Amino acid sequence: MDLITLQGWLDNLSFAVLFVTLLLYWSGAAFPRFTWLPSLGTAGMAVANLAIAALLAARWIEAGYFPMSNLYESLFALAWGVTAMHLVAERMSRSPLVGTVTAPVAMGIAAFAALSLPDTMQASEPLVPALKSNWLMMHVSVMLLSYAALMVGSLLAIAFLIVTRGQAIELKGSSVGTGSFRNVKLQRQSDPVAPAAAAITAAEGGTAVLEKAQPAAATAPLSPQRLTLADTLDNISYRIIGLGFPLLTIGIIAGAVWANEAWGSYWSWDPKETWALITWLVFAAYLHARITKGWQGRRPAILAASGFVVVWVCYLGVNLLGKGLHSYGWFF
Repeated sequence: MDLITLQGWLDNLSFAVLFVTLLLYWSGAAFPRFTWLPSLGTAGMAVANLAIAALLAARWIEAGYFPMSNLYESLFALAWGVTAMHLVAERMSRSPLVGTVTAPVAMGIAAFAALSLPDTMQASEPLVPALKSNWLMMHVSVMLLSYAALMVGSLLAIAFLIVTRGQAIELKGSSVGTGSFRNVKLQRQSDPVAPAAAAITAAEGGTAVLEKAQPAAATAPLSPQRLTLADTLDNISYRIIGLGFPLLTIGIIAGAVWANEAWGSYWSWDPKETWALITWLVFAAYLHARITKGWQGRRPAILAASGFVVVWVCYLGVNLLGKGLHSYGWFF
């Protein structure tokens, strides 16, 4: 079997394993009594990670260059990063819920690369002169790994919002430096209460009339299990994003140095560069709010969830739809 045929087998195997893994995680969430289902899902993620790594290695040997130069290769590199970050997050959280949100994304990426891209985009081609640089490995690999980490962290924030049903949750002790990450006391935030139980309004003739304040709509309290799970998701999301952000920073700096070597300018406001900066600012705002403002719970989770969309626009949207130095030029 030649390397090209092996690559075809491996990309289809990766998709098939991730599809089965998705079913295992979702079945485990629907039938929590079958505790062995998430365990099989974890094994599936590990197998998919190894299969994608073997695919990229075969591609590297066959093409003779670091396999992240076109959309097909970068998609599978991203899928490898998502599966790797999933295994890290799941080990940290020990919660099978992680796989219910990460498996669909990893499977979707693999399906898009293996089944949707035309054969001409899947084939390896000689590198253009600008890509014949050692910075290809440094810049692209770090950027894709940062995207994967930020995606997984954002997905965990979305899972947090789902678990808490959008309610404002006060998490005590889940930030770095405030104590243990486990067995944390959680408390639902109460609705704002007026200083007095009545409101004063002005009637005709200037007479003050007391009116009974309207009580806020009651929300169903969350169970202790949901609160504990919410704390875990919030904490792990924060830590995974905290890992992805410095990688994004290093990747942007490496890209600027490479751009200066290839094009004679550190920064040209290419659409990809602009959206990389927007992505950096969104997650910088998230970490700033967590570290210096003490935000926890719903507000930073909403910010991280919006970052998931921003990462996809930065990685794929501007590449396919925009005109610039980083465009793949498939749609336009």
